[in-house]
Amino acid sequence: MLTEQQNRGANGGGPGATAHDPDEDAEHEGQDELMATAATIGVVGAGVLIFEAALLPGLVLGIATMMVPKYLPKLGGALNPLMKSTVRGAYKMGQKTKEMFAEAQEHVQDIVAEVEAEADKTASRSKTTPAA
Repeated sequence: MLTEQQNRGANGGGPGATAHDPDEDAEHEGQDELMATAATIGVVGAGVLIFEAALLPGLVLGIATMMVPKYLPKLGGALNPLMKSTVRGAYKMGQKTKEMFAEAQEHVQDIVAEVEAEADKTASRSKTTPAA
């Protein structure tokens, strides 16, 4: 059986040579990707702050939604139903809001039509009464 130092010597490395570890490269690439993502998020966040600070909470939620399943796969499966229910709730709330505004618009149109009808009735009465 070869010792680790003999194995390195047999593979062409000298006594001070270290073995190439593919896991170390994958970890380094993962860190580079994380740094690039963090830099992109920072730039977008700064842009949001400059143009419209009210968008910041949505940006944070979007980033968290994107990052959590990637870095914590078990949480991704657990958060999927939560995200679906959140989107469904937001959609239903949007639909209810739409209905409420449509109903309010209909009421306003009814009131305007009544006022116009009263104005027409008053105008026709003043035309039909003889002048003194």
